[in-house]
Amino acid sequence: MEVKDFDFYLPEELIAQTPLLERTSSRLMVLDRSSGDIHHRIFSDVIDYLSEGDCLVLNDTRVLPARLYGTKEDTGANIEFLLLKQMEKNQWETLVKPAKRVRKGTIVTFGDGRLRGICKEELEHGGRIIEFQYEGIFHEILDSLGEMPLPPYITEKLEDRERYQTVYAKHRGSAAAPTAGLHFTEELLDKIASKGVEIVYITLHVGLGTFRPVSVDTIEDHEMHAEFYQMSCEAAETLNKAKKNGNKIVSVGTTSTRTLETIAQANGGKFTESSGWTNIFIYPGYKFKGINALITNFHLPKSTLIMLVSALAGTDHTLHAYKEAVKERYRFFSFGDAMLIIEGSKN
Repeated sequence: MEVKDFDFYLPEELIAQTPLLERTSSRLMVLDRSSGDIHHRIFSDVIDYLSEGDCLVLNDTRVLPARLYGTKEDTGANIEFLLLKQMEKNQWETLVKPAKRVRKGTIVTFGDGRLRGICKEELEHGGRIIEFQYEGIFHEILDSLGEMPLPPYITEKLEDRERYQTVYAKHRGSAAAPTAGLHFTEELLDKIASKGVEIVYITLHVGLGTFRPVSVDTIEDHEMHAEFYQMSCEAAETLNKAKKNGNKIVSVGTTSTRTLETIAQANGGKFTESSGWTNIFIYPGYKFKGINALITNFHLPKSTLIMLVSALAGTDHTLHAYKEAVKERYRFFSFGDAMLIIEGSKN
């Protein structure tokens, strides 16, 4: 299967640069995964597609203010760091720009010396293992010195860093937001719960692969990145009950989907308390065992994310929906509009 088969034309002006004032006012495209029928709604209407006993699954990871700007201790050269994954207590896997200026043993200082980083290992693609030295609490220092790691296609400054967090973000560890969840407010979640829908929280820390494009021509040759996930016993029991009763499991975002499918695939379609690293790669031909429906944003051309969407909705339906989204001037990517992929959509 060719990567080029997942390309589409996207005018640059449709890439959303800032979040809307009201989270739930984003547009919602509803795509029937069987027929390909499309309906245009507002995100707050998502409640109309959820029924009593269904499970709405949310990824409660919290994004770190993981972008740091420092200077080399010996030359004063400016260096940009992106924290990706904590390896040990004070050691992190990072992306560094320009990487060629940071070699093993290089020392970089941040915030007038409040934080120092020593390069311990050089990795591929600008990756570095950095050991940090500091006094006090690391995350407090990071909160004061770091910036939110917005994707490179967002060029405008984010005034309120909480708009790149979901309202239910809890467990720190992500290098990027699970952006499908940005559309929810506490009020909308309360209304959904009042309808008898089970709200289920799982965790997957979004990592390096978010920033790495597909660089091969054939999908099967792409090596998927690994990300850490967790599911509690309570979450597993709630999901298994819904599945047994024939209710929908609606995944919010591709990160939730990868977690659910990783666990379901390993346990014969059932969910169980678990944690670990997943590098599951979902593309057309994949047989879903965990989810029935997906809420997601509109993704980059030729990305693993649009491949996942195509696996659920079908490539033809997906690319037709994206063409319709461009025609109707939907907003794309992290701060953009949303899509609900479900069986049997309604007007």
